[in-house]
Amino acid sequence: KTRIVKSGKEPEIWGFDGSSTNQAPGSNSDCVLQPVFTVPDPLRGGDNVLVLCEVQLTDFTPHPTNTRAAARKVAEKYADMTPNFGIEQEYTFFHN
Repeated sequence: KTRIVKSGKEPEIWGFDGSSTNQAPGSNSDCVLQPVFTVPDPLRGGDNVLVLCEVQLTDFTPHPTNTRAAARKVAEKYADMTPNFGIEQEYTFFHN
C-alpha cells in the first residue's frame, strides 16, 4: 500500500480491508496496519520511506497471520543474547 505522509511526521495506524488479502471474511473484514519500523526507500530515494507494519485485529491484538508479534516476544525474552545466523545457498544446474 502507498500512503502520503507529511514530511517530518511518523506513519500512523492505518486500516485496510482484510478480505482483499484473504486475511478476513467479507462480512467482518476490517484489519489494522500498525507501523513498527521505517527505512529509507532504496528504489524511490529522496524522503520516501518503506514502513514495516504488523497486521492487527480491530481490538489491536495480533492478527492470526501476524507471526512477527510472536517473534518479537521471543526476541525480547532473549534480548541479552547475541543471535547467530547461518546463510544457506542452494543451486540448480541445468544441462543443455
